[in-house]
Amino acid sequence: MTGEAENDCLFCKIVAGQIPATIVRETETTLAFRDINPQAPTHVLVIPKAHYKNAAELAAGAPQLAADVLAATQAVADDEKLDSYRTVFNTGAGAGQTVWHAHAHVLGGRGLEWPPG
Repeated sequence: MTGEAENDCLFCKIVAGQIPATIVRETETTLAFRDINPQAPTHVLVIPKAHYKNAAELAAGAPQLAADVLAATQAVADDEKLDSYRTVFNTGAGAGQTVWHAHAHVLGGRGLEWPPG
């Protein structure tokens, strides 16, 4: 069921404390941690603690939670002292989503050209 933890989800396991992560920020509804394969000097993932498959499912099923995730991305950028940063939601395998739990990438600390890769 949407919103409930899934046993085989990597990010649900991080939320539950079953898998370690370098946590940089936590709220009642969100968790932010460093990406283990950073693509920029600052690369933090911000996730809702509740399980939603992707950003579209999150926005449709829990709009306030989606807003909490976006607010947390700004807080991470402030904490990391980023004056410029990129927030990315990959939705679907063709867009590079590899973990099926909605998450925002906060990338910064270097110039980020557009369009990306």
